[in-house]
Amino acid sequence: MAILQEGDLAPAITSTDQNGKPVALTDFAGKTVVLYFYPKDDTPGCTAEACDFRDNYQGLQAKEIVVLGVSTDDEKSHSKFATKHNLPFTLLVDSDQKIVNDYGVWAEKNMYGKKYMGTVRTTFIINGDGKISHIIKKVDTKNATQQVLDLIDN
Repeated sequence: MAILQEGDLAPAITSTDQNGKPVALTDFAGKTVVLYFYPKDDTPGCTAEACDFRDNYQGLQAKEIVVLGVSTDDEKSHSKFATKHNLPFTLLVDSDQKIVNDYGVWAEKNMYGKKYMGTVRTTFIINGDGKISHIIKKVDTKNATQQVLDLIDN
C-alpha cells in the first residue's frame, strides 16, 4: 500500500453513515472535506475531537467545509455516539476496514506493552478537486478544528 502524500488524489469512499444512508466522497465534489480518522466511538480522545468539531461546526459550515468522521465502529455504535454528543456531521462506517486501509491509517499500535492493529488518529483535508491538500498526523483532539483552519486559511 502506497503512503498518501499531500497533492495525491484522495482514494474513493463509498460507505454508509450513522443512519444507514449511503455516502460517497464524490457527493462533496467542489467542497473542502475534513476527513478525520479516529480509533473508537465514545472514548476520551475521540469524544474530545468530535466535540471540538461539533462546537465549531457552524464556523466550518460558513466556510463550506464538510466534516466526515471515520472509524471501524458499526452503524449502531456511530448512531449512539452521534446522538449522545449531539454531533451534527456525518460519521462513516468502516467495519470492513477498507477506508482505513485505503488511507493508510490502519497500523500496528502499542498500548501498555500490548501490540494490536488499530486506527491511527489522522486528519486529511481534501480540496474541491478531490486532492489531499493537507495531512495532520499529530492531531490535537481538543483543538482539531483550529489545526484544520490554520492550514486552510494560510
